[in-house]
Amino acid sequence: MKFPKLVAVAALTAGLIAASAAQAHAIWFAQRATQTALIYGVGADDLDMVKRLPLLNHYAAYDTAYKAIPVKLRPAGPIVLVDTDSPATILTADMDYGYWSKTPDGEWHKKGRSEVPGAVVSEHTKKYTVRINGPLSGPIPVLANQTLQIVPLASKLPDMLDQPLTVRVLYEGKPIAGAIVQNDYINDPDNAGVKTGADGTATIKVRNQGFNVLAATYNGPSDDPAKADATVHLATLSFTLQHAPE
Repeated sequence: MKFPKLVAVAALTAGLIAASAAQAHAIWFAQRATQTALIYGVGADDLDMVKRLPLLNHYAAYDTAYKAIPVKLRPAGPIVLVDTDSPATILTADMDYGYWSKTPDGEWHKKGRSEVPGAVVSEHTKKYTVRINGPLSGPIPVLANQTLQIVPLASKLPDMLDQPLTVRVLYEGKPIAGAIVQNDYINDPDNAGVKTGADGTATIKVRNQGFNVLAATYNGPSDDPAKADATVHLATLSFTLQHAPE
């Protein structure tokens, strides 16, 4: 679903990846007081998603057969809640966060290189997220508007923390090598992660017996070399493991 405007080349150098990490905020879906919310932030920092709603391009919900179902986003005070008429197995969203340039003093500016002549790095940042709400009926397909997507290879997620989980990172629907996969974007957002292999896969250990947010970063070709050195794609995949009965 297109978000209504009424609501106001292979991976580049390691240095560019490290520089991008300084302002690599992401989006993800999470539970807030028994309701699902769309979050913008990094680590434990939940920032103002309401004011960033105009940057959102699309959002969608899917049933157990991966068919689209109606969904709405609803600002509720400082957060954005998700409303569906029927249970959603999968939720998605994507955001264009625009052009950013970093100057030698370490500051980031929301402008392209053409407007910041002394920039040490400039990038176009795009963000994507997939949320798994319920049991999967089969492998998750390539989902609309998810230019970068993290896909579990197995239809069933692990039951316990520390169990291995193999994922494939897709760029424009195809496996991409060299993407960085982090197993815990919430509690350890600065971890180095692991790189995907030639087949686009990486194996991580599930970090939490509860809420998990995986992240994948890929520096793709610039869509406007005059403004940016690369287009930095940041995707998340979130799911929850059940705790023991009380």
